[in-house]
Amino acid sequence: MKKILLDAREMEHPIPLQLSLSYLQSMSSGEFLYMIHRKNPIPLIEIAKEKKYSYLVKNHNDIWHILISKESDINLEDLVDV
Repeated sequence: MKKILLDAREMEHPIPLQLSLSYLQSMSSGEFLYMIHRKNPIPLIEIAKEKKYSYLVKNHNDIWHILISKESDINLEDLVDV
């Protein structure tokens, strides 16, 4: 799996959501979005749910790690770097 990393910790709203949606739209099979953020991006998670994407959200030391893939059979837990 190829990681598309988006470190949004220093970005202001709505740039992280705009960038992540752009990445998700252009993502191909074998890729996943890995976002690191200072907040829980609830709108992004809701969109991932609606589109039936696989997603994982982890909070580690007040840093949010969000992984999203279009593939339903992927274990994102194996890909988190926390």
